[in-house]
Amino acid sequence: MKEVDVVLIGGGIMSANLGALLKKLDPSLKIHLYEVADDFAKEASDGWHNAGTGHAGICELSYTPHRGSDGEVEVTKAVEIFEEFEKSLQFWASTVREGMIDSPAEFINPVPHLSFVHGEEGVDFLTSRFQGLKKHHFFESMTFTNDRDEIKKWAPLLVDGRSDEPVAATKMDHGTDVNFGALSRKLIAWIGSQDDCQTLTRHRVTDLKEVESGWQVSIRNEKTGERFEVRSHFVFIGAGGGSLPLLQKSGIPEAKGYGAFPIGGQWLICQTPGIVSKHHAKVYGAALGAAPTMAVPHLDTRVIDGKRSLLFGPYGSWTTKFLHEKGSFSDLFQSIRFGNLWPLIKTGICNIPLVGYLIGQGLQSMDRRLTELRRFYPEVEKGDWKLIDAGIRVQAIKSVDGDAGIVHFGTEVLTNQKKTISALLGASPGASVSVNVMLDVIKKCFPHLLEGPPLAILQALIPSYDRDLKSNDEAEFFHGIHEAALQELHLSKKPESRPPAS
Repeated sequence: MKEVDVVLIGGGIMSANLGALLKKLDPSLKIHLYEVADDFAKEASDGWHNAGTGHAGICELSYTPHRGSDGEVEVTKAVEIFEEFEKSLQFWASTVREGMIDSPAEFINPVPHLSFVHGEEGVDFLTSRFQGLKKHHFFESMTFTNDRDEIKKWAPLLVDGRSDEPVAATKMDHGTDVNFGALSRKLIAWIGSQDDCQTLTRHRVTDLKEVESGWQVSIRNEKTGERFEVRSHFVFIGAGGGSLPLLQKSGIPEAKGYGAFPIGGQWLICQTPGIVSKHHAKVYGAALGAAPTMAVPHLDTRVIDGKRSLLFGPYGSWTTKFLHEKGSFSDLFQSIRFGNLWPLIKTGICNIPLVGYLIGQGLQSMDRRLTELRRFYPEVEKGDWKLIDAGIRVQAIKSVDGDAGIVHFGTEVLTNQKKTISALLGASPGASVSVNVMLDVIKKCFPHLLEGPPLAILQALIPSYDRDLKSNDEAEFFHGIHEAALQELHLSKKPESRPPAS
């Protein structure tokens, strides 16, 4: 039986970042990564299975949904998300600088981020949101306008053919479009090239058994049928929709009571050159009806394999599968246990509008989908767009303060008391803040890597690691390291106008 230090289950953006961080902090670690599909990052991290937005709180109205008692929009969450994404940006920039990965344009490109609203209520909300964000140094470069001619310069598709209703938009030029699948594959290729590391596709982890020194991991080669076992001191389950079934097999007490709520997705895409060339932005609007926060509509520029396209959605759909490619319609039913049966039942009862919304989304006609698109792009032509399937997001269900059936639309990492296994549950906005999430895993399970020489390595990789970038006292430091990261990733052509960060 092989003995390793770390087993990573699932070849997506989370495992890729965690494996790369761990190997940089401790080059002696023996790391194995197993992926069941025939290539890495084929599920939620795949380029067409997510919007590719570098979520930084810039344009997503769902991060600023509430107003305080003074009537002003609360922007704290947007500021937090920006800081978390900044850690991802810095780490990815470091991997390019140090030669771990190359060709950043293959996975990240500059695309302005816009928020767009229509109607008097929407304009009033966006005005307050802009005023709140603009006060913070993260958002100093944000601009606002309610002038149609100005919006047309930013994104002409939003204005052409629109009625005379009030409109408004905010814009930041240093937004990003990220191909998380391409990034994952680059990081995993680097991990696989390192001493004592192995990354394998078409290998399914079939069981997890806790042993004295960690975990005995059972694996099946899907191509040959061969079965073997690996003993690992630490296991990370980053298998997307496959995480919960494996977590249940582990038998750890912390997993009891957890259920899963799978949500399918679909996009409308346009690759007509004359239309694609008119829109260079990611434009987010407000959530519609019973839509969950992860289903806020947006009209996006996407850059995948060097080709630009337009994407609109997401459209939700009801599914019982946990994985897009390797899943089964029996996945949801097989995940039911005595401990999570009541949370699952109550989720269905308490979320009837959400379930109805998902079923209705999946059954709606193409004309109905285009009606939603016309809220952003009034002059849309049916023949320019086609419908594609997106990835599946399996959201966590658990009891909170005695109230069963709570659906969590964020990213959550569950770790056992012994700190020998962690599992990722949920998905949004996980890919963008994956580095911050994985740093939390390292802090919990590898605390010795956050002191002494490894800490110095981490501070070089992520200069803001142990600093509070949100503080006004760190504004100059932030601007310096942010501009440096943009330059490393070829996202900015401007020369550095500030002194180097200290």
